[in-house]
Amino acid sequence: MVVKKLTLKNFRNYEDETFSFEDGLNILTGRNAQGKTNCVEAVFYLCTGASLRIRHDRQLIRRGEERAQICAEAQTRYGRILLEAIIYENRRELYLNGNRTTRSVDFVGNMKSVFFSPGELRLIQDGPDERRRFLNLSVSQTSKEYAQALLRFGRILEQRNNLLKERDAGMVFETLPVWDEQFAAVASRIIVKRQEYLAKLSPLAAEAHAFLTDDAETLSLSLDKTYRGDEGEISNRLVRELSSCYERDIRLGFTSVGPHRDDIKIVLDGADARGFSSQGQARTAALSMKLAEVEIFRELSGEAPVLILDDVMSELDLPRRKKLLSRVKDVQCILTCTHAERVLYGAESNKIRISGGKIVP
Repeated sequence: MVVKKLTLKNFRNYEDETFSFEDGLNILTGRNAQGKTNCVEAVFYLCTGASLRIRHDRQLIRRGEERAQICAEAQTRYGRILLEAIIYENRRELYLNGNRTTRSVDFVGNMKSVFFSPGELRLIQDGPDERRRFLNLSVSQTSKEYAQALLRFGRILEQRNNLLKERDAGMVFETLPVWDEQFAAVASRIIVKRQEYLAKLSPLAAEAHAFLTDDAETLSLSLDKTYRGDEGEISNRLVRELSSCYERDIRLGFTSVGPHRDDIKIVLDGADARGFSSQGQARTAALSMKLAEVEIFRELSGEAPVLILDDVMSELDLPRRKKLLSRVKDVQCILTCTHAERVLYGAESNKIRISGGKIVP
């Protein structure tokens, strides 16, 4: 998969610019705060329908403008595709090959990308929300069924939580079992997909981590909670867990069990990475997970995703920079940095210089 062109109109600090990318290594270079990260953020948005940097799309609109527009042309194994997102203050419009899509699940995953930046340390060091977000964005790009299940689960969870806040206790106890059945049926589908995905991701991340560290450390990944059996068995277990927590959930006013509470257990050399890893170890573990993501996308879709490396080289020592560049030779990579000559080490690349939200010679 290769992104050929990217057009940004009133997106972040861009007024109207078109980027031309090539196979292999593409380097966006320029001083800090010129718009390099904004460019790669736009690519990721078209792949996932979401930004890793903000929660509200209106923040993507250039100051003083009413809407932002992102458009990309990509070449996939199935042919050429055109993706477009038009973002307004309180809504957005998504287009695939010129046709408007009414459901985000039909838009997500047509173009695939893996994003890594120094901020990905959150994946290791922060709370479970970050790791669930990683799982959801990653699995959704390869499985529309998962993306649909997530949307449905979110609606059911919201309804169940609203019910838990009702003052009529009799009505709450009478109605909860109805929501529990729906909740458990969709939740079990999400859990099975996550387990399948992590079963593939863990050995690939372990191999990438061994490569980056010269076998100095071991890395393993798993869901922190073990669910055994098929969807039906997991669903039955969730129904039992939900019913056993009625009084606590009513007291708290929210649902305390389910996949929205899951976490990824990340273990480095037998210890919990969240509590015992250094900055360097956490960075390498997160990068290994992202490189593993590339291989999963390649396996499941038959082609490599676009790999985005945002200001990564400045955080790695020289040996790991060279290892990383050798590892990504066969994928399209969009890399941002302030000084291209410090990260290339003789590698051929398509260099694009950015200044003040504009492409310059």
